This record gives sequence, structure tokens and C-alpha cells, in this order.
Amino acid sequence: MSFLLDTHAFLWFVNDPGSLSPKAKGIIEDQQNLVYLSAANIWEMAIKTSLRKLALPAPLQQFVETHMTKNDFGILQITAAHAETVAKLPFPKSGHRDPFDRMHIAHAICHDLTIITRDSAFSDYPIQHIW
Repeated sequence: MSFLLDTHAFLWFVNDPGSLSPKAKGIIEDQQNLVYLSAANIWEMAIKTSLRKLALPAPLQQFVETHMTKNDFGILQITAAHAETVAKLPFPKSGHRDPFDRMHIAHAICHDLTIITRDSAFSDYPIQHIW
């Protein structure tokens, strides 16, 4: 199966695996699964580090590349097709408008991925997500 990590899931897997659910941790560690990060994850971490809301033990690019290589994670770029999918997503009554989450949802739709996240806002969309 193929999975996309929400940013917190990636950071917890790398820095604090005990914060992951046993199910999420097992899926990420299972070598039979394809696990991806989105360019949106990296963009989100870049913004949070520049705002000093996220401290990493190495420069962002080095941190991401090290852990993607070590864990054999793939990367999903952002294309015009993904942006078009985001444009077609509804805005649920919950008021969920997070641009990074919306790009993750677009990636999930376009690539038939299940998102690994503890964020319940993903339930408002026609995608699979687990925790």
C-alpha cells in the first residue's frame, strides 16, 4: 500500500516515535509499504523553522534528505494538477482551511494514497486516513 505522512507524523517518526499510534508506526516501518512526503511537508517545516516554531537538529534540507534516505521515503512534488485538485476541494463547515493539509488531500486524491495523520479534519474529505 501507499501512504503519505502528515508533517507531524514525519517529525514524530523521526524524533519521537512514541508519539505515534502503534498502527501508524507499524505502517511506516513496514518495508512492504510505500511511504511518501510531500513538498508541502517541507514547505510547512521551512515556514515553522523560520518562525521559530520548529527547531531541527540540522539544517532543514539536510534533516529531510537524511531521514528520507534512511527510511526510503519518496517525495511528491506539487504540480498544476495538484493545485487544480485543491481548487476543487470544498471548504467544510468545520472551517478547515489549512493550505498544507489541502495539498496533502490533493496528493491523496491524485495518487490514491492514505494519509497518516492524527488530524480529525481530514475526515471532512473523500480520502482514506489512518492513525
